Amino acid sequence: MKHAFGSGSGSAALATEDLAATEFIDHDSPEVRAFVREAVPASATTPTEQAVALYYAVRDGIRYEVYGADLSREGLRASRVATGGSGMCLHKSVLYAAGLRSLGIPARLVLTDVRNHLASGRLKRLIGGDVFHQHALTAVHLEDRWVKATPVFNRTLCRLYRMTPLEFDGTADSLFHPFDEQGRQQMEFLRFHGEFDDLPYDWVIADLRAAHPGLFQGVAPRFAGGSLVRDAHDTAATA
Repeated sequence: MKHAFGSGSGSAALATEDLAATEFIDHDSPEVRAFVREAVPASATTPTEQAVALYYAVRDGIRYEVYGADLSREGLRASRVATGGSGMCLHKSVLYAAGLRSLGIPARLVLTDVRNHLASGRLKRLIGGDVFHQHALTAVHLEDRWVKATPVFNRTLCRLYRMTPLEFDGTADSLFHPFDEQGRQQMEFLRFHGEFDDLPYDWVIADLRAAHPGLFQGVAPRFAGGSLVRDAHDTAATA
């Protein structure tokens, strides 16, 4: 089910789908449950404390990487991401949503299009510019309201790209990096597609192929190889 972006300001807007196990948000899998047990300490007793602990486990424990991203149905399931240890925004947001639901915290996927001003030259060539389709984050229901969280860009990568890592305290939206450490504009949202109970796989992949054909490695549902870390070092070396 698709929800309008920002829908559901109170508990009345909750639905059983916000806690359901789905094809991609497979929080009933042993892999997701093991990840959550490791990520959330016993001292985190409230939903907000649990959501915050899980946020940092996904943000920094799952390496962010666009290159070589597995976009197959299996590769985008939370259970695979939990054991694979890396992924892009789609993978990490799916895992975060699954972990939240395993804790009994309602969660949805949020899909957007963004402009990223500081992508490397190589990534811009593959993307076809600086606009990226289907950037994913997560909507979380805490303390009778929905907030947005983006457990995507890990601390190490932020350091390499001179960005301040996105923090999340469970009370306010954690959406995007508007500026880097030098005050240059880094990211802006262009379109919000909506909030979803599960990943609308066929539509997402079709849109990515249409918008960014250069990113794909042939006909396989996988992005071309490379390394964001190497891109950062190469950019620094030629600056």
